[in-house]
Amino acid sequence: MTVPLKARVLLADDHPIVLRGLVLVLDQQPDFEVVAEARDGAEAVNRVVSEDIDLAILDVSMPRMTGLQAAREITQRKPNVRVLILSMHENEEYFFEALAMGASGYVLKTAVDRDLVEACRAAMRGEPFLYPGAVRALIREHLERARRGQAGRADPLTPRELEIVKLIAEAQNNDRIAELLFISKKTVERHRANILEKLGMRDRVELTRYAIRRGLVQP
Repeated sequence: MTVPLKARVLLADDHPIVLRGLVLVLDQQPDFEVVAEARDGAEAVNRVVSEDIDLAILDVSMPRMTGLQAAREITQRKPNVRVLILSMHENEEYFFEALAMGASGYVLKTAVDRDLVEACRAAMRGEPFLYPGAVRALIREHLERARRGQAGRADPLTPRELEIVKLIAEAQNNDRIAELLFISKKTVERHRANILEKLGMRDRVELTRYAIRRGLVQP
């Protein structure tokens, strides 16, 4: 992929003040131009798919579709678009999820002034960007897998099951989930039973905790 002289950037964050701050940081740079904004993950995906975007910067926790879910959709549907994940949390689970979803890097909001521009430039060069704690986590993970003789990390849930877990954690009932996902209530119930069995969980409370750990919803 040829690096454009001025990369066209989409920013997605559901907090207007944060969004404005990110725009200010990037618009001061000669090699970046913020051309699109989104307030949730679904809107971010739609805009990337329909517009000429080089780099998508996504908050990890957003309504309708999280930044992680949006990253997966974007990297599958527009593989030439680079993706960065933003987060308030120095959380290894979020970090590994971001890599699994195809993101080029994971930037802490507490270090945006220091790291964001560098991360964007690395992503556009096709290079990963990792904050210091993430580097340590990646090394630990690799050593632990090697010790156990294991290969990669496998996600127990399908993309559809992750969507349902998110909606359950947002206190949506089966009827509403069926309506939002355009499936039958019986299909929702079957997915829910499969999810509980796969994760070894019993109820909505445990699923909500799981969704928070995975970054599907905000605590």
